[in-house]
Amino acid sequence: MPQVSEYSPGTPSWVDLATTDVGGAKAFYNQVFGWSYESIPGGGGYEIATLGQGPLAGVMAQPDHMKQMGAPPAWTTYVTVSDVDAATAGAKGAGGNVFVEPMDVMNAGRMAMIQDPTGGIIGLWQGREAGGAAVVNEPGAFTWTDLVTTDVPAASDFYTEVLGWGAIDMTDPQGNPSKMFTVGGAPVASTRSLPDAPTHWAVYFAVADADAAAETVTANDGRLMMEPFDTPPGRMFPAMDPAGAGFAAIQLDPDFDPTAM
Repeated sequence: MPQVSEYSPGTPSWVDLATTDVGGAKAFYNQVFGWSYESIPGGGGYEIATLGQGPLAGVMAQPDHMKQMGAPPAWTTYVTVSDVDAATAGAKGAGGNVFVEPMDVMNAGRMAMIQDPTGGIIGLWQGREAGGAAVVNEPGAFTWTDLVTTDVPAASDFYTEVLGWGAIDMTDPQGNPSKMFTVGGAPVASTRSLPDAPTHWAVYFAVADADAAAETVTANDGRLMMEPFDTPPGRMFPAMDPAGAGFAAIQLDPDFDPTAM
């Protein structure tokens, strides 16, 4: 599999899962995506999911403060930044909140978690020894992140200011607002409105066969939110793992060009 060694600032580079059932999550994602796991010495139970020799995601027990808030198990996207402290201050100045203040993660890097004015929570990552996922856009690996929000313009204004993203209008013919976020002209993320859905950053993993992956999800006590369906980027489905964390899987169309939309 191709290895990724470096991420430009503004590029989503890592995802991790905070769950109430680490053992169950590890077993589930092993069956669905073929992941193996490595524990980090002194990492407080943080597990690194791997494909081959490449780290691609994290799995950890849900922190007590999240349980006390009644937050469900969830995936979090992290975006590489050159200076976590400056980006966090920028988020405050742009009307966002700080969910987790900047902190060092041993020698791996420095992180924070911010909340945009519409309610979306995303992580910031300044890598040192760990730059991010070594495997992306391959079956079983992270491939995309998408903000579902009730206010696309406000979210777009926030992230273009804080992360330096470009924003291309992708509003559909029915008038449903959507934006494609870019770094250096290359698509890196998106945002859209979805009636009756809570604001959240959705995490997408690539699969070789969406229909087969959907069957594996249900066979391992996961739940499909929709049956697999075709989209311009590929055939996909949204799902929940057995503990209730949402994710999406997509069988990427190798000929899809998002810049042509």
